[in-house]
Amino acid sequence: MKRAVFPGSFDPFTIGHLDVLKSSLRLFDSVVIAVGYNLQKGGYFSVEERIEIIRQSVAHLKHVEIESYSGMTIDFCNKTGAEFIIRGVRSTTDFDFERVIAQANTKMSPNIQTVFIPSSPEYSFISSTVVRDVLVNGGDAGIFLTPGLDISALLKKRG
Repeated sequence: MKRAVFPGSFDPFTIGHLDVLKSSLRLFDSVVIAVGYNLQKGGYFSVEERIEIIRQSVAHLKHVEIESYSGMTIDFCNKTGAEFIIRGVRSTTDFDFERVIAQANTKMSPNIQTVFIPSSPEYSFISSTVVRDVLVNGGDAGIFLTPGLDISALLKKRG
């Protein structure tokens, strides 16, 4: 069974992330969406909120798990029995950055292979940073998020 980890901060999970996930599910038997927890980074959404956004976004998909983690991604992969790390790339800049991390991961844990999946062209400009900027400035980020996700309800819960 081919098991992969799709790690990220997912702050928040976008239609670009969903696009990469759907492509991943064509290659792997199961995918764990690993929501990274970094105390120093904080985040716009809490880890719990990010997991809820992802749950709503992937409810229609099979063979997807969602977990949070801290520390190194390769340690999380070893803990969960995943032999692959999925990295979505939107541009050559993303690829160059991700390639360096993949090479370091391979050096530390040769049993784990990184797989780069390019985003579809129509999603290549979408980033969580763009979505957060739209939300912070009171804009409608719905066009960047998965259909049916009610982000306003989540934001209202925050107070």
